Amino acid sequence: MRFSPLVDRLAGRGSAAWRIHFEAVQRRDRDGKDVILLTVGDPDQKPPAAMVEATVKALRAGHTGYAGIVGPLPLREAIARRVAGRTGIVTTAENVVIVPGAQAGLFCALQLLAGPGDEVILAEPMYATYEAVVGVSGATLVNVPLKPENNFHPDLRALEAAITPRTRVLWINSPHNPTGAVLDRHEIETIAGLCRRHDLWLLSDEVYEDLAYARPHISPRTLPGMAERTVVISSLSKSHAVPGFRTGWIVGPAALTPHLFNLILCMTYGGPPFIHDGALPALTQELPEAASLRADYRRRAELLGGLLQQARNCRVVMPEGGMFLLLDVRGTGMSATEFARGLLDAENVALLPADGFGPSLAGHLRVSLTQPDARLAEAGERIVRYAAPPAAAPVKAEAAPYD
Repeated sequence: MRFSPLVDRLAGRGSAAWRIHFEAVQRRDRDGKDVILLTVGDPDQKPPAAMVEATVKALRAGHTGYAGIVGPLPLREAIARRVAGRTGIVTTAENVVIVPGAQAGLFCALQLLAGPGDEVILAEPMYATYEAVVGVSGATLVNVPLKPENNFHPDLRALEAAITPRTRVLWINSPHNPTGAVLDRHEIETIAGLCRRHDLWLLSDEVYEDLAYARPHISPRTLPGMAERTVVISSLSKSHAVPGFRTGWIVGPAALTPHLFNLILCMTYGGPPFIHDGALPALTQELPEAASLRADYRRRAELLGGLLQQARNCRVVMPEGGMFLLLDVRGTGMSATEFARGLLDAENVALLPADGFGPSLAGHLRVSLTQPDARLAEAGERIVRYAAPPAAAPVKAEAAPYD
């Protein structure tokens, strides 16, 4: 029996990046090994108590029926107030659609912004699922490399040169996964100018917006003439340590909302109302648990990055935001996969080979900061031991200390 051609477009190159992770999980869960998983961005911190209590209360109150297709009005209004307060741009519930996580938001949005014959420009490396999202739409993915020597910030001239008459969408992600780069104002303004000049949609993945620590996050929606052509995706998964809530949203022009209604109607038919109730405190209150997360990841990056400077023939690429740092192992003579597999076998530490995010990260590993400080320190010691550092002075980190 034959499957649809879609199955080939779903299997992007990023799918192979997870093999080390799945093997490490099996060693931990099946074999009882003391494996330290630094592969996925699954926050280790406890979720805010107010969200848990609101969810339990909603369940006990019987809020288990169908919800609105694009999400309940109180939640959409709360997100609209949050966005308006942060951007200064008038935003109402008509601009907001609730989706099951940022990943679903990106998928839904792109299906309505581009299709066969169109081109979507994306910087590379990119998060592992992006390629398949573009593939499902039928559009053509156009990659513009992010270079290590530029700290993985975009080459704005190369970005402009990639635009053709077929270009429909320019897709950005800041803070960036997997590199941790945070776009600065000049970069955002230049990208916005390209979209206005060439009449493009700008798809902005801002799921790490609350975890920018080298410089403030800037949403392109704040810039003149951009609210009508910008579609922003975000969620509570990273900002509030609740990825299992699958609560994300799309903010865009009101004209997009009816099309999203039609798409979600034949996909998820809305979401769980008790989860929506549980999400409300995160959007209407200042929760102390969420307020501490940015400081957690900044401190952890400095802790682990400092330890990894001692790893022989390795180089640390410090993040400007997010929950990952990069380890450049090209100096060891090993590929990222060879280093990751040897490290897992010798020291029971699992890192993610980052070349699955794109060829610009060949020889790099993405290291998750989603473990407590003591566990991260232990992982750092194991990695340094595997790299067998000499007595020479440690290698300096890629980035300067944060201001």
